[in-house]
Amino acid sequence: MRSLRRLTAAVAGFALAGSSLAACGGDDSNAKGKGLEHGGKITVASLPLVDGAALYIAQSKKFFEAEGLKVKIQPVQQSIAALPALKDGTVDVIAGANYVSFLQANDQGALHLKIINEAATLTSNMMNVVVKANSPIKEPKDLEGKTVAVNIPQNIQSLTLDAILRSKNVDPTKIRYVKVPFPQMSQTLDKGDVDSAHMVEPFLSDAQKTRGDRVVVDGGSEPVKDMPISGYVSTQEFVSKNPKVAAAFQRAILKAQAVAASDRKQVEQVLPGYAHIPQQVAPVITLPGYPTSNNETRLQRVIDLMTAAKLLKAKPDIKSLLFTPQS
Repeated sequence: MRSLRRLTAAVAGFALAGSSLAACGGDDSNAKGKGLEHGGKITVASLPLVDGAALYIAQSKKFFEAEGLKVKIQPVQQSIAALPALKDGTVDVIAGANYVSFLQANDQGALHLKIINEAATLTSNMMNVVVKANSPIKEPKDLEGKTVAVNIPQNIQSLTLDAILRSKNVDPTKIRYVKVPFPQMSQTLDKGDVDSAHMVEPFLSDAQKTRGDRVVVDGGSEPVKDMPISGYVSTQEFVSKNPKVAAAFQRAILKAQAVAASDRKQVEQVLPGYAHIPQQVAPVITLPGYPTSNNETRLQRVIDLMTAAKLLKAKPDIKSLLFTPQS
């Protein structure tokens, strides 16, 4: 139990930092790197969440090295916190970036978005609404008139939860969303400052095991099951100037995504190192889906849901947002 509490504190302390992990290349990778822009160097901002597991699988299995890439990883607590660094070129790619935030930034002209790879999709019970064990809230309908803690209001959590609640004849306009960072949700709920909390892993498993919190809504259920939630995003400027680097990175991540999707143990092995999830906890948390291809139809679901919720001024062309390597 103590290790789980330390986990919460450790993740809370993450910020965009100068610490980095480089994929070092041997003679073969150096030779390949000569054909890449900037010698294959690329800087990736990464969150301490399960979404970005493929980044670390690619690193540990030397998929980047095989492509001639020299990848530097910079930890960041929230993907949106790395947006200024992405815009000014300090960071080239953000791993596990929240689609809603970056589609909005693109819509507002804050950046010219390019999605290089998909990272994660919603699965059942990986992002749930929980209440205290003795809460009078027993079912989704009971959430009307109550507060729900979310990491960022008007974002992926409220967007998907609203869709689920409407499918259960619950009026989401009668719910008040309260901004609470993921690491603080369990404590905030325990103190009674909110009625419920929309938690993600690993905080979700921690709250259930250490405090006995109950699930009242499966945040990965229909109609948002398998909904894309995050990706490896960059800018039009970067991929235009570095098309070979972007293509090499895409290939390496797709290969790592296939590993993550087919072998859970490979994900469990990398989680303790970057997400600070204890080795004994990694096997019990609920993982997202790891797409093994970039799918326009799948990503269109996010755009359609955002458009219906009036989170976008104009519906973007998904083809223009996806990075497609030159043949």
